[in-house]
Amino acid sequence: MKNQVQSICVVGAGQMGHQIAMLSALAGFETIIQDVNVNALQKAESTLHTIMDKWVTKGKISSETKMESFQRLTFSTNLLHSVQDADFIIEAIVEKLDAKQELFRKLDEFAKPEAILASNSSTIVNSLLAEVTNRPDKVVNMHFFFPPLVMDCVEVVKSEKTSELTAQMTMLVCEKMNRTAVLLQKEISGFIANRILGALQREAVYLYENGYADYKDIDRICKKALSHPIGPFELMDLSGIDVGYFVMQQRFAETGDPADRPAECIEEKVKQGHLGRKTGKGWYEYKKEEVRG
Repeated sequence: MKNQVQSICVVGAGQMGHQIAMLSALAGFETIIQDVNVNALQKAESTLHTIMDKWVTKGKISSETKMESFQRLTFSTNLLHSVQDADFIIEAIVEKLDAKQELFRKLDEFAKPEAILASNSSTIVNSLLAEVTNRPDKVVNMHFFFPPLVMDCVEVVKSEKTSELTAQMTMLVCEKMNRTAVLLQKEISGFIANRILGALQREAVYLYENGYADYKDIDRICKKALSHPIGPFELMDLSGIDVGYFVMQQRFAETGDPADRPAECIEEKVKQGHLGRKTGKGWYEYKKEEVRG
C-alpha cells in the first residue's frame, strides 16, 4: 500500500507531543506542532534542539539531517490553520476524556474529510472519541511510549468502526517513523502494555501502603530479582505521577470498580505537585539536570 500521508499535525506540545512531532519531521513528513500555550511551544522547540544536538554529537544523525528536519517542523498556536491541510493528525493532550472529546469535535470540524484522527492516549479507547465525530472509520489509537524518541513501540488500536485502511495507514506512518507498531484488532481500556504495567504498579503501591516494604526496597527487588531496568516507583516518576493518576481516574470512571480508584498515596502526591522527574520531586528527589523537559 502506498503511503499517502505527506503532512502530519501533532496537537499538544507536552512531554509526548513534541517528541512525536520530532519523529514525524525526522521521517520526512511536513509537520506542525500545535499548542494553545506559547510557552509550551517555546520550551518544546528549545528541548528538541538540545536533544537533536546531542544526537548529532553522538553520531546518531548528521547536522544536515537535523537542519532539514527542523525545516519541516512548524510551531503554531492556531488549531484551524494547523490541521486544515494535514493528512494525519495526532492528539497528544492531557489524559482526560472530556478534554479529548472537545478537541476531537474541533478536529472533525476543521480537518479535511479524508484526514485520519489518531489519539496518543495511553488508556482511553478511540471509540469514545470517534463518537463525537462524523468519521469514526478514520479514528484510531496510536499510543507511543515515553519518551517517544527513545522507545521503539507503538500500540495501534482499532475499534469496531475503525477501517482497515485507517489501521494500515497508521501502521505505515509508524514504519516511516522507524517505530515498531503492534496492531490490536479489538480495543480495551489501557491496551496491552499499560494493563500489564498497571497491575504491577497497583500491587507495588498496595505492598507499600500496607507496610510490607518501603518503596525503595520494592524498586530494588523488582530490579535485582526480576531484572526490571527500573522499579515501579521510579517508573511512575519518569512517566509523571499525574499521568498515571489521570489514567486511574478514567479507568475508575469507566468501571466503577474500587480496585481501579487511584491510591491515596498517589492522590496525595498529585495534590502536593510532586509529580516526578518533571517537577524535581515525586517518590524520589532529582537534581536540576535530571528534571525532564
